[in-house]
Amino acid sequence: MTARRTSILAMGVLLSAALSAAPLLAAAQDAPQPQRVRGKVTSLTADTMVVKLKTGTPITVKLAPTWHVAALKTVTLAAIQPGSFIGTTTIERPDGTGRSLEVHVFPPGVKMGAGHYAWDLRPHSMMTNGDVGKVVTGPKGNTIEVSYPGGAHTVLVPPSAKIVEMGAGDRTMVKPGVSVFVIAQKQADGTLAADTVVVGEKGAPPPM
Repeated sequence: MTARRTSILAMGVLLSAALSAAPLLAAAQDAPQPQRVRGKVTSLTADTMVVKLKTGTPITVKLAPTWHVAALKTVTLAAIQPGSFIGTTTIERPDGTGRSLEVHVFPPGVKMGAGHYAWDLRPHSMMTNGDVGKVVTGPKGNTIEVSYPGGAHTVLVPPSAKIVEMGAGDRTMVKPGVSVFVIAQKQADGTLAADTVVVGEKGAPPPM
């Protein structure tokens, strides 16, 4: 296995494990809830990153010594194929299906965080992680079946949805002024810590 392949898998495992933390921790009594941090980097040291939220509030995140960067590359609907493992943020529709706001395609071989659970990108949004089954092309976008242990969800991916493919990035991509997405875990001393920092292609904000 090449070093780049190992890095992609390690990054994917860290991020997908973080994405799955919410439903797992919710089931554990007294477990600290992960905090999703979205904003722009204002300062960065070897082990600490300060992110300014959209509200203007700065948040400090401690970075693990082996922290990784997940880089998101914009792709087309064609990247979502039967057999792909994806995550998608959706707004639920009255008929029980979801309408996708964004889709992130995980690296091959990474299948974690599977399920359908509440998300905080927008009010009442949901996150669905799972394997893509049937894909139907239609005038309003592609309708996909996403399956996960214990269930499945039908999702419409309209042309307006942001679609990205996840790959290994470099720490040099994280710098002041860059938009990031981080799922941080609260430590015993009240500080936040993270293993993975997600950045978008050419500085684009991560869509999730």
